[in-house]
Amino acid sequence: MIRYIQPFASACKMVFKRFVGADIKAERPYYAGEKEVSGWDLFGIIGFSGDARGSLVIAMKRELAFKLTAALTGKIYTELESDVLDAVGELVNIIAGHVKKGLDGALGLVISLPITVKGYNHAVTWLTGHTKVICIPFKIFDDDIFMISITLEF
Repeated sequence: MIRYIQPFASACKMVFKRFVGADIKAERPYYAGEKEVSGWDLFGIIGFSGDARGSLVIAMKRELAFKLTAALTGKIYTELESDVLDAVGELVNIIAGHVKKGLDGALGLVISLPITVKGYNHAVTWLTGHTKVICIPFKIFDDDIFMISITLEF
């Protein structure tokens, strides 16, 4: 599975540069525990099916979601309203689309529609069987952090 992770990090860097105008820096990836409580306020989730199945999750604090949505729309946000939720869903959708395109020769992936989940201190439970969940934290805008979590089962 490790060899399939680089396309996710590369797609993430490209999407944030192209659509948000921001450079991001990947931090050290790690394996998530089966049940991981986080301090994230917002999750964008998209599923994969086809020759492999799994999911991609992007998680962030609300303040970062406001900044990202402002970069995409040119408007200021202070609440987790529909534009902010849509922006996070669209970011995960675009990242997944670029991963699908990049891996199409290796895996016949089909992506689902994105969903967003808002709220603080969720417990994320991964139904993965024998597959590990790889988390990659990213730094953006000097002091903000977001995370992508990936699982693929073949």
